[in-house]
Amino acid sequence: MVGNSEGVSQVRHSNGSILTPNGSVEEKLDELRRLMGKGEDDPLRIVGVGAGAWGSVFVAMLQDCYGHLRDKVQIRIWRRAGRAVDKATAEHLFEVINSREDVLRRLIRRCAYLKYVEARLGDRTLYADEILKDGFCLNMIDTPLCPLKVVTNLQEAVWDADIVVNGLPSTETYDVFNEISRYWKERITVPVIISLSKGIEAEVKPEPRVITPTQMINRATGISLENILYLGGPNIASEIYNKEYANARICGAEKWRKRLAKFLRQPNFIVWDNGDLVTHEVMGGLKNVYAIGAGIVAGLTNESATSKSVYFAHCTSEMIFITHLLAEEPEKLAGPLLADTYVTLLKGRNAWYGQKLAKGELSLEMGDSIKGKGMIQGVSAVKAFYDLLSQSSLSIKHPDDNNPVAPVELCPILKALYKMLITRDSPPQCVLEALRDETMNDPRDRIEMAQTHAFYRPSLLGQHPSLLHESTLG
Repeated sequence: MVGNSEGVSQVRHSNGSILTPNGSVEEKLDELRRLMGKGEDDPLRIVGVGAGAWGSVFVAMLQDCYGHLRDKVQIRIWRRAGRAVDKATAEHLFEVINSREDVLRRLIRRCAYLKYVEARLGDRTLYADEILKDGFCLNMIDTPLCPLKVVTNLQEAVWDADIVVNGLPSTETYDVFNEISRYWKERITVPVIISLSKGIEAEVKPEPRVITPTQMINRATGISLENILYLGGPNIASEIYNKEYANARICGAEKWRKRLAKFLRQPNFIVWDNGDLVTHEVMGGLKNVYAIGAGIVAGLTNESATSKSVYFAHCTSEMIFITHLLAEEPEKLAGPLLADTYVTLLKGRNAWYGQKLAKGELSLEMGDSIKGKGMIQGVSAVKAFYDLLSQSSLSIKHPDDNNPVAPVELCPILKALYKMLITRDSPPQCVLEALRDETMNDPRDRIEMAQTHAFYRPSLLGQHPSLLHESTLG
């Protein structure tokens, strides 16, 4: 499922079937087709919505693994049309093509090479949807993918989809799925949605609540949360496609998660299933918040291992504290959940962004959508979590003086990131100052406070019948 189909550690038999450690790829596809009630001449339709780095890689992985079974599955990806590729990127893309003999031969064979020559010379403008068809994601030019079926008309892409993969940032998820809902009004069958989005949004009125991408999809489409799952893990998109060993968890209702985990699992990409959708999705948003801080600390301290480890201890304690506000028995920060946090703090785009800010190589005035990287989702997540946790209605007792305070007062790193990124009142050094505050408690104290269950606020997830819809389809 990772890399091109020739490179995966699979054995192809004389009958054309492919054997993996989990059995025949075709058998896994047939099992999922039966579960979804697909007839013999009715292919399973899988559509990726959004073509960022991880969304594109995820769809390419499916194409590499199952794309040869054309009679049984159709795989495509939607992205907006009209995004031009600038000349500098076109020149770099040409260098990438000519450095990879397999890619060069493929483009020549498909009669697609000449347009990249013309773009390098400035005689032609390439577009993001155009190059994606040839396997080039605009946010990840250095890692060529397999050719993809790209659709720029959203209605055409999703109207008959059986499985929709949400690769959109959280800031775009509701609006796009609200549009999708118009195309599903006449549907009889209910699609399954796998969300890859690792952002988070918040509402403070009429009462404070966090809104995860799966909840946004539920609100926008009316599809039951039973059919909406979240997949996350320690995944750097380019490394996964280059066949680095990786793992992930797919979280949600048991009806779908176990079968989908089996369907997605491959020798280099191990997928487990888990029922705690809330913790994994919230952690997916939180890790982006604290990854920006990790990048700032690395940039300001010249990659000091000591400073980074101190930061890791404090930021993970804040993350644990926040998840205990949202879930009564949250999944422990261990295994893939901890690994996802670690790799994001170490190498993700949010950490890269924080480091560039600390070094003065980027400025906040450039916005949070960065050329070659895409959306830096941690910025909007900082605002969402700060706005949510600063509400006086959520007040808890401060451990030192027993006076009521908003939960954010016990999250000094989150406060520092808000002052730097949102109100812009403080420089990047404020993150280091928060770590070096002599009055700061042992991070263990914050974790022990969270684990007393005194802070759990079920209303924060908006568990209300008017907000979490039952399916109106089928």
